Amino acid sequence: MASAALSGAGTRGRLLRAADVSPDDLLAARAYLFVCPENLASMTGMMKDMFDRLYYPLLGRIEGRAYATAIAAGSDGSNAQAQIDRIVTGWRLRRVADPLIVNLQAQTPEAILAPKQVPAEQLSLCTDLGAALGEGVGLGIF
Repeated sequence: MASAALSGAGTRGRLLRAADVSPDDLLAARAYLFVCPENLASMTGMMKDMFDRLYYPLLGRIEGRAYATAIAAGSDGSNAQAQIDRIVTGWRLRRVADPLIVNLQAQTPEAILAPKQVPAEQLSLCTDLGAALGEGVGLGIF
């Protein structure tokens, strides 16, 4: 999903793993797309770790910047979405696109443990989201 969004953003985007993001990375960006799976009704631990590491170093330094989210979920995704929204409220970020939650319908132990394949139509929505954010950055809207 993140790669599809990056392809939409083109040269205006940058793809970083949550574990590799530094305060300088977020300071250098004008908009953010937070992409993660929902695990056990929560954002993934790697994403939570990123927010834990960066929250206070960036507090009061990125206010008003644009953000959007894309979440891969087994059934719902709303809890991960709510967690991210609550955290970035402290940063005073502004949502610029509706949440994109891809429900992969993984409800059995076998389906949960199996590799996931995001359907092409959902990947297309990720590409469109990346393109919209990239265009907003390019036009100076964000």
